[in-house]
Amino acid sequence: MKSKRYKKLPQKTKDLTSDSIDKMLSLVKKNCTTKFDESIDLNFRINNKQKKSEVSLRTVVNLPGGSGKSIKVAVVCEESKLQEAKESSADVVGGDELIEKIKNGELNFEKLICTPSMMIKLSKLGKVLGPKGLMPNPKLGTVTSDIKKAVSDAKAGQVEIRNDKDGNIGLSIGKKSFSDEKLIKNYNAIIEALEKEKSNLTVKGDLVKQVFITSSMGVSYKIKMGKSI
Repeated sequence: MKSKRYKKLPQKTKDLTSDSIDKMLSLVKKNCTTKFDESIDLNFRINNKQKKSEVSLRTVVNLPGGSGKSIKVAVVCEESKLQEAKESSADVVGGDELIEKIKNGELNFEKLICTPSMMIKLSKLGKVLGPKGLMPNPKLGTVTSDIKKAVSDAKAGQVEIRNDKDGNIGLSIGKKSFSDEKLIKNYNAIIEALEKEKSNLTVKGDLVKQVFITSSMGVSYKIKMGKSI
């Protein structure tokens, strides 16, 4: 059942003519009528159904304007790296004892980073970490010897770009309280990351079919992209 607040929002916005991100931001922010600082979210629909194979995207991008979210980060490392991990501003740090807690279902974190030498032990916990999307991955920068940088990136505004089986990618580029300039910079960073990923894929036609923008509790608008990806 739709709330009174939601019923007051514009209807059938998906049928409107698409426009540039800078024009759409003012409309989306105008619809942020809740009492909390709503997220500004994007949804990409990609052309993932190819003749020879299905496109699977998974990468990370550092948002130059930050994400506005507080991320709880855990680090699994060998004893010689524990002090470095503790000084990195990680929220949870440990070695074998932390792996045992994870094995028992203690997942009190949103991002997991580990050193290469510990990955062989964590790889055995695929059934625990995999479904939650928490398994460290070298491509995503979460299997690394540079713990300080990995933790810093995760907390500064790093987001994951990953499509589901239907070709949808959903992510946030910040909060309503962010300036339009910050949000546009974050949007452009996402677009650049997708362009880079496309160059590494075999895609017939455009990779991105449509882009929509909305807020946590708002309605969506179609974005007109400056160029095809």
